Amino acid sequence: MRSVLLGLVFAVGMSAQAPVAPVAVERDGLLAVEAELFTRQTKADVRRWYLTSEHSTPPGQGDPDEPHWKSASGGAYVEVLPDTRTNHDERLIHNENFVNVPGVMAVLEYDVEFTTPGRYYVWVSAYSTGTEDNGVHVGLDGEWPESGQRMQWCEGKNSWAWASKQRTEQVHCGEPGLIYLDVENAGRHTVMFSMREDGFEMDRWLMTSDPKYKP
Repeated sequence: MRSVLLGLVFAVGMSAQAPVAPVAVERDGLLAVEAELFTRQTKADVRRWYLTSEHSTPPGQGDPDEPHWKSASGGAYVEVLPDTRTNHDERLIHNENFVNVPGVMAVLEYDVEFTTPGRYYVWVSAYSTGTEDNGVHVGLDGEWPESGQRMQWCEGKNSWAWASKQRTEQVHCGEPGLIYLDVENAGRHTVMFSMREDGFEMDRWLMTSDPKYKP
C-alpha cells in the first residue's frame, strides 16, 4: 500500500510540473489560440521555440532584440532562437537559420477541436524588426500543404501585426488569401507551425472559415 501511495504522489507531482495545454475549440468557423499554449514541440535540436514573458526569459540564447512581452496578448509569446541572421548581409545557412522546406526543424504542435469541417484561412500575429525574421510555415495533422508554406510579413515592423499572406515568386512580401488549411472532418486535429527564419516571434494565431475576415 505504501508503494502505491508513493506512486500516486509521484504521479501527481509530475502532472503539476508539466500541465497539459488546453485544447482550443473552433466555434462558428473561428478558432483562436495563444501561441505559448502549444501542446508539444519537436525537431528542436538546432533551433527551438522559447517562451518570453515577465517571468520567463530564454536562457542564454542569442536574441538581438529587446523582449516584447509587455505588448503581447496575455503578456507572453514564443520566438525561434538563437537568431543569427537579422539582415541580408549576414550569412544564410540552410537548415540552420533558414528553412524553406516546412516541418524540418523547430515545430510547434497544437491539439485542437473542429466542430465544422471545411477550408480555414490562417492568420498569425507576429513581431518583426528586420528583413530576416518574418517568415513561418503552417501545417495540419503531419502534412505541410503548399497553401500553408511561406507565410510572410513586410508591414507593421516593430509591433505585433496580424497577417495572412504567402510569399510567391511574383510578390515577395506575400499575397493575401493563399494561406489556408483544409479540415476534412470534425473532431480532434493537430495544427503545426515550423520555422522558416530564426528570430520569428509569434503571439497569437487563428483560423477562420470566412475568407473576408480580418482580426
